Amino acid sequence: MTKLSKKYKAALAKYNPEQEFSLEQASALLKQIAFAKFDETVDLAIRLGIDPKQSSQMVRGVATLPHGTGKTVRVLVLTTGDKQEAARNAGADHVGLEDYIEKIEKEGWADVDVIIASPDVMAKVGRLGKVLGPRGLMPNPKTGTVTNDVASAVKEVKAGKIDFRNDKTGGIVHVAIGKVSFTPQQIAENALEVIQTVVKLKPASAKGTYIKSIVLSSTMSPSIKIDKKSIPGI
Repeated sequence: MTKLSKKYKAALAKYNPEQEFSLEQASALLKQIAFAKFDETVDLAIRLGIDPKQSSQMVRGVATLPHGTGKTVRVLVLTTGDKQEAARNAGADHVGLEDYIEKIEKEGWADVDVIIASPDVMAKVGRLGKVLGPRGLMPNPKTGTVTNDVASAVKEVKAGKIDFRNDKTGGIVHVAIGKVSFTPQQIAENALEVIQTVVKLKPASAKGTYIKSIVLSSTMSPSIKIDKKSIPGI
């Protein structure tokens, strides 16, 4: 059994871990129990009533956090011609094609958070699937990372657009939705955006209770249970 630190125990003593809170209450409480010396990431975990082994029940989508993620998102754009300049002007950190494909293939380089590609280069980018796929970096039309409008895609990602999917074992969606330094309202509004997006993506083949549980936590803190009844749309 994992030994709990004094700070972790002190955080647990500030509330009842079995109690369920509204998003607003949980967001305020999270700021009170966070104890790390750095600006911790706020995590949202949604347990779904799906069979993650069934491809028809996979839940994957995108959400634009109204208050961003609180971190600098490093973006690589793989494209050609005028789109390269448009991507740079939009704020992309890395722009190119053959040079980066070679770097990824030969060196396993992937020092970015998001990779965006234009459709015309996907025949070349496709061979990077074995390297980028396991890292969740492979461009995909479903998440808006394969597009002709690479400039808009860069701006959206930089502004707080995120993509998510359920894990392969427990049917849980894990999403980083901000930082502890955010206000309780900002944390709650970011969480609500993700939750309502996940609700809209309910697979037609999923039976029974879809949203089983929701918890909020920070990098080092205990988790806080969310009262589903307090959330509009569930």
